[in-house]
Amino acid sequence: MKKIMRSIAAMCLALALVSCGGKKEEKILTRSIEFNKEGELTLTRIPTDSLIVTLDIEIAEDNYATQTGLMYRASMENHQAMLFIFPKESPLSFHMKNTQFPLDLIFLNEDLKIVNVHRDAQPYDQTPLSSGKPAKYVLEVNAGLVAQWKLLPIDQAAFNRLPIE
Repeated sequence: MKKIMRSIAAMCLALALVSCGGKKEEKILTRSIEFNKEGELTLTRIPTDSLIVTLDIEIAEDNYATQTGLMYRASMENHQAMLFIFPKESPLSFHMKNTQFPLDLIFLNEDLKIVNVHRDAQPYDQTPLSSGKPAKYVLEVNAGLVAQWKLLPIDQAAFNRLPIE
């Protein structure tokens, strides 16, 4: 009887070792989200009416797009930006949850004039970034560009959408 019990114990131990050591770690692959140019936006210095920069923009307008924005993306080129468009002008608040790279946020009123800027918003930071004043649009660009362009509260934006193909 002892021999049978030892044999059963040895088989159980061998089975346990084989089943524990044989698993391979599965790699979960996620598809990268590519920039989708949907229009162009210009920033202009007022009152000199001089062009500051022209950007390719991706537009976030529906609930899903405005809630996810640039989340889950590894980077964005300096000539690219995301423009959030909301139905009406109101106080807005953004955060950097699941955003992998630092951004400058430019809040614009319904006339596309700058009402507030948050520079160098850090990745994954969930601290609310407020418009401070009512805004209808938010432009997200790579961190450091607001300083490079020397944006002022009197500067103006304008944008146009690409035709839908």
